Amino acid sequence: MVAGKGAMAMAARFTRRAVTGRLLRACRCGAAANLIGGTLGAPVRAAGSGWTATFTEWTVPTPGARPHDPLAMADGTIWYTGQMASTLGRLDPSSGRFTEFHTPIPESGPHGLAADRAGNIWFTANFKAYIGRLEPRTGRITVYPLPDPQARDPHTPVFDPSGILWFTVQGAGMIGRLDPETGAIRLIKLPDRDSLPYGIAVNSFGVPFFAEFNANRIGSIDPRTLAVREYRLPAPGARPRRIAITPDDAVWYTDYARGYLGRFDPRSGQAREWRSPAGAGAQPYGIAAAAGMIWYSESGIDPNTLVRFDPRSEAFQTWPIPGGGGVVRNVAVTPDDGLVLALSGLDRIALVRAKPADAP
Repeated sequence: MVAGKGAMAMAARFTRRAVTGRLLRACRCGAAANLIGGTLGAPVRAAGSGWTATFTEWTVPTPGARPHDPLAMADGTIWYTGQMASTLGRLDPSSGRFTEFHTPIPESGPHGLAADRAGNIWFTANFKAYIGRLEPRTGRITVYPLPDPQARDPHTPVFDPSGILWFTVQGAGMIGRLDPETGAIRLIKLPDRDSLPYGIAVNSFGVPFFAEFNANRIGSIDPRTLAVREYRLPAPGARPRRIAITPDDAVWYTDYARGYLGRFDPRSGQAREWRSPAGAGAQPYGIAAAAGMIWYSESGIDPNTLVRFDPRSEAFQTWPIPGGGGVVRNVAVTPDDGLVLALSGLDRIALVRAKPADAP
């Protein structure tokens, strides 16, 4: 564990030296780049038993950016990390207008995204071992370097209700805590350094839970004491990658290695699993909870699929992603229960509107 004074001083120095990210381009390119099914700019409506879904896709302005994680904002805009171009991008779906910001440190590999209450965009610099904060109005990016040289690859961030930013540090086997008020960073080492902490989410009590991608475990960390607790999943071969938490505080996870969707109840310690519709090679990945349903993508098949699971009926429904998917690494939820997908290998962002087939 790295304690606060050194980390706080380092973060404070970088706060004072905050630099402005270079605005790459703002372009009205949604219609021109939105190529789905050979129809320029036309959303694709996909039907199935139970629900219908409409997919709209936009190609990001910088080729090869490989958008990794999406983030849906209250104003309707969509943010994403252009990991391989070292950019943060913003899309206005109503106009198709993109704005991209370049990180001040080249080849930072921005990975995960989270927004604070003021609308600032925080990101993990996966290739350069820092946390960044972008002020969208000014383009100013503040850099918070991680205080331990072993913590090279910050991964997925999430805010708790008190405004503390938590994040996984995959390769170092750590969970990070950043206080935006002071800039202080603490790094908590997990019992197994090789556990590869990956997806992270916070429950209704403000407790962060995380997936250990190199083990059959879900973990949690006490936000006050920083004590780590680990829960072993029943299947030895389970490899949870991403997680989502529902209002009942159940932790849902995608078992990437075995092709399962899982639900873990921390109160009872019980886990249930359902085989993903595409089977053992499905490679379930990005996951979210919305509209009382669990949504995730099967990334191991071509085209990738969007899967809906109803926890009440335990029924699945699957849609092929019209553009192909290109590995959907993460899923975000809009304020009105829409879904945003980062179609990484295709350099695209997708917005999905789904509803019951009999809904108006």
